[in-house]
Amino acid sequence: MSESGRRGPNNSGSRDGGGQGNRGAGGQSRRNAQGRERNRGPQRGFSNNAPSQRTRRADPARLVAFEVLRAVASEDAYANLVLPARIREHRLDRRDAGFATELSYGALRGQGTYDAILARCVDRPLEQLDPAILDALRIGAHQLLSTRVPAHAALDQTVGLARAVIGAGPSALINAVLRKVTAHSMDEWLDILLDQETDETRIAALRHAHPEWIVRALRQSLVNHGRPKTEINDLLEADNAAPVVNLVALPGLGNLDEAFDNGATAGELVEDSALSAGGDLGRFESVRRGTTRVQDVGSQLVARALAGVELAGSPGQREKWLDLCAGPGGKAALLAALAHREGATLLANEPAPHRAKLVQQALSAVPHDSWTVRTGDGREVGAEQPETFDRVLVDVPCSGLGALRRRPESRWRRSPKDIGDLGPLQRELLKSAIDAVKPGGVVAYVTCSPHPAETTAVVGDVLGKRDDLELLDAGQALDHVSLTGNLGAGHELTAQLWPHVHQTDAMFMAIIRKKA
Repeated sequence: MSESGRRGPNNSGSRDGGGQGNRGAGGQSRRNAQGRERNRGPQRGFSNNAPSQRTRRADPARLVAFEVLRAVASEDAYANLVLPARIREHRLDRRDAGFATELSYGALRGQGTYDAILARCVDRPLEQLDPAILDALRIGAHQLLSTRVPAHAALDQTVGLARAVIGAGPSALINAVLRKVTAHSMDEWLDILLDQETDETRIAALRHAHPEWIVRALRQSLVNHGRPKTEINDLLEADNAAPVVNLVALPGLGNLDEAFDNGATAGELVEDSALSAGGDLGRFESVRRGTTRVQDVGSQLVARALAGVELAGSPGQREKWLDLCAGPGGKAALLAALAHREGATLLANEPAPHRAKLVQQALSAVPHDSWTVRTGDGREVGAEQPETFDRVLVDVPCSGLGALRRRPESRWRRSPKDIGDLGPLQRELLKSAIDAVKPGGVVAYVTCSPHPAETTAVVGDVLGKRDDLELLDAGQALDHVSLTGNLGAGHELTAQLWPHVHQTDAMFMAIIRKKA
């Protein structure tokens, strides 16, 4: 392990924490209302080192986190794609990789709240700061306010990072600002920021680090899908919890023996699934072969539900299935394996050539006579191949509001305009899917968003213009393929999964049958 001066969530010691890193006066544990320990004693324990003795190099884990935040901010990159590459590049061991992940995702998730705190500690508007300085401050604030890293170590190492990669002058500013941050715990800062605030949306947005418009949208989504709006805080907290890695063994092709041998536990919601103990899953031979895959259990459920729905009429000797928006290939791989097992074939369509290659790679573990990949606009498939397919999955491009826990930067990138802009495309893709399905066949309309404008409104608009379609009970279809048999996800025939209820991404599903 590098000399990071830290304690991870499950570690009891620290190289420079003196064995008392998370104890207050008299060695008493200090916990907030959520049970998290705070390393907040009456004495902050700052480093007494002279400037010449202070850290002048970048700790590898913190450097990785800094590089991830910089890539997200300056290159519009996705943290979940950049982080693994940076971890490999810097050759972090498992413990350092875990710490780099916590710093990267934690600083990105909490950005809005950390920025509100930092704004109280900086003598100029944050937008006037160099973006690299602001990213270093966010990493430091996350350590000081939301981890068990001792304050002196967080300060020393963050300033050392800044000195090594930004410069001596900025490091002095960062040191001064972070010392002001240490004046209060996170709970105390929230009390200061929310003093005399009465608007429930603003309070929830600041406490749970979500933009106000997303808080309002998610509250509306709960009500729209039959859940009480009082669950909003639970939902926002679930968005901020580090998600467990879900694995799936492709039916008939893979198994989870390696995962179980390395500490994974069996999934509780769907067969052939596991909850990973973490680490580098790429070391598993089954993962390298593609017969075991990383995939959220919500995605597993909707793919299996489509495959399990009973068709009306006679489908013929060999069913034809279609994944209309297949990239990057996760659901397509599971569908292809299910199709192979059932003697069906799958056409996986993806408009972007580079993503179509990813789909081809994802499907490569499935016998090639069971699938083909088409590179083209999904809106054209219905006209080019009308009434051809027995089952169609249309997992449309969406805002991704249902996957905020896995994509920590997306909450700060999205805007209400994005949802309005996506609506016409979502409707056109659903219409194409309906044109492509045979009479008696079924279409599964799926989004990784609970927003009504992307879910029930789209389905209602398309169904309302045709009299040859009927909505099936999607909640019942999910229950049929779940191990519990009672997910409680259905509402008025559509189905909505939730992070705070089902520990999945917030996947929406509607199943539409074309009348025979």
